[in-house]
Amino acid sequence: MEHVQKIIEQLNNYAYNYYVLDNPTISDKEYDILYDELVALESSVGAVLPNSPTRRVGGDVLSGYKQYEHKHKLFSLDKAQSFEEVSSWIEKIEKDSGKVKYSCEYKFDGITINLTYNNGEFVRATTRGNGIVGEDVTAQVLTIKTFPLTIDYKGELEVVGEAIMYLSHLGKYNETATVPLKNARNAVAGAIRNLDPKETAKRKPHIVFYSINYIEDENLVDSQEESIEFLRKNKFKISPFFKVVDNFSDTKKILEDINEKRNQLDFLIDGAVLKVNSFKVRHELGFTEKFPKWAVAYKFEAEETTTVLEDVIWQVGRTGKLTPLAILEPQDLCGVTVSRATLNNFGDIQRKGVKINDRVFIRRSNDVIPEVLGLAERFHNAVDVVQITNCPDCGAEVYEKGANIFCSNELNCPTQIIARLTHFASKNAMDVGGFSEKTARTFYEKLNVKNTSDLYSIKFDDMVGLEGFKEKKIDNFIKAIEKSKNVTFDRFIYALGILNVGTKTAKDLAKAFPDMDTLKASTLEELLVVEEVGEIVASSILDFFADKVLQDNLTKLLDFIQIDYGTKQQIDGVLSGETVVLTGVLEHYKRGEATKLLENLGAVVVSAVTKKTTLVVFGDDAGSKLAKAEKLGIKLMSETEFIGLLK
Repeated sequence: MEHVQKIIEQLNNYAYNYYVLDNPTISDKEYDILYDELVALESSVGAVLPNSPTRRVGGDVLSGYKQYEHKHKLFSLDKAQSFEEVSSWIEKIEKDSGKVKYSCEYKFDGITINLTYNNGEFVRATTRGNGIVGEDVTAQVLTIKTFPLTIDYKGELEVVGEAIMYLSHLGKYNETATVPLKNARNAVAGAIRNLDPKETAKRKPHIVFYSINYIEDENLVDSQEESIEFLRKNKFKISPFFKVVDNFSDTKKILEDINEKRNQLDFLIDGAVLKVNSFKVRHELGFTEKFPKWAVAYKFEAEETTTVLEDVIWQVGRTGKLTPLAILEPQDLCGVTVSRATLNNFGDIQRKGVKINDRVFIRRSNDVIPEVLGLAERFHNAVDVVQITNCPDCGAEVYEKGANIFCSNELNCPTQIIARLTHFASKNAMDVGGFSEKTARTFYEKLNVKNTSDLYSIKFDDMVGLEGFKEKKIDNFIKAIEKSKNVTFDRFIYALGILNVGTKTAKDLAKAFPDMDTLKASTLEELLVVEEVGEIVASSILDFFADKVLQDNLTKLLDFIQIDYGTKQQIDGVLSGETVVLTGVLEHYKRGEATKLLENLGAVVVSAVTKKTTLVVFGDDAGSKLAKAEKLGIKLMSETEFIGLLK
């Protein structure tokens, strides 16, 4: 049993680092080997200790829920939907209690969970229920790895958190789900309230803790700050955001900042929670019948609502991909009127099970294109969405490739041509100032411009007489097209309009490959080692460079354009002439620091291992890049050897 306890402590520590600290310290393979050893040992001794990770495996389907009465009532919060209401709340607090401090935290959009501990051991998990009595969901919550089964504190304790589902996990779940989940909140609520714990485990929910509902030693913590620190010390996963302020001005700035950045988060929040920090002041302020007076939830504008799907039309993009677009009964959402939303592809329509005339869920996040999430209500007049067979613009037959549908007429489909020209000239691409979709349409219709390379052959006299093109506008275009002939590598890659290659991927490719010839000659294996490039993106890149028509256009472009590959002034050093790749975790240097040191020694540092790579510097946990370098016979250098070289 002593050996069993040692393995349990190891596994729990690995899980804490992985799930709570987001800092894995062991590979999945090593964890699984140790876990299997524990299972075998527990079977042989016939006992499972309270803190064993094997308790987290989903068990049999439950027949129903037991009820549990919370030690203290779990109150809901009063809401503030404007800064004026927040200011008014603060004024009331300070009128009664003088100047106080307030904590500010994310308001997670999930389901509230209350955990009970006694004598340092996890006892049960319950939902909030009506605030007084909740449902026992211990079996479901035991599948979640973001809370400890044993803690240092030995008194009776209830801690409160929010069960959430990461958006990235939701996306992966929906890729293979028979019935896709509409949104992360519904997904996690369904996971926790599912009578089959195995289904809970599949959805991989997490719990983020933010409050102590009851603690036997009441004087142990006396503020929200101390509560969060208590939770952290006892190895609960806590919110990545926690601030303490003492005035409305700072509070307003924090709320604005959270709202601005919330769409960068991998989980849903629908606001922020403000609480009086001091428990003594909270006690003095007390409660109304429904809410604590010492807390308020500042709610952001709704990002999700329902509306009627009136029709589905198909739009042609620059790559020929046909995307279904939902025509909606207009609804106000996030401060704008939404009347259209994306449906991604025909398979997405089928998975979501939506039909014309259905009431559907829609979601919009700031400037992100609104999306249809799924079915809300079916009416008797619902009509199936029919898969398109001909391009709505040029009438050509369409073909399926993977999950998408494409127009077969890439050379002569007007919408494709105009979209490609517009994208090529856009600000993040070649940045041809003053060039718009209207300009692209005029050049296509009047000057027969079909390829992006044709833009560099247009003369002043060609534009004379075109509608809207007076002498000054023509001069401006000539200057802008001339200026665009000098472009950085990443912008040129993006300008090519390769399917699935956005600005970030273009930058990663420009960093990984020293020039266009190397990128053109890249293999699937070489592309897959580039950051953020998966099989779909890699296949799109290979398809682009295999297309003869596109390559003919690229060859013509390169006759006009000078690409800046960002080659720095070569430093004469011990690594002059070396093309170097860094891989693995370095103990003594951050990646950026090591890159700069290598460049100071004369090296050119790239991110992908190719046949042109001459040296690989590796640290701990080096993976596929190191393996590929070994296979290609590329010279290797450990971090220790690198430090010696620096000395």
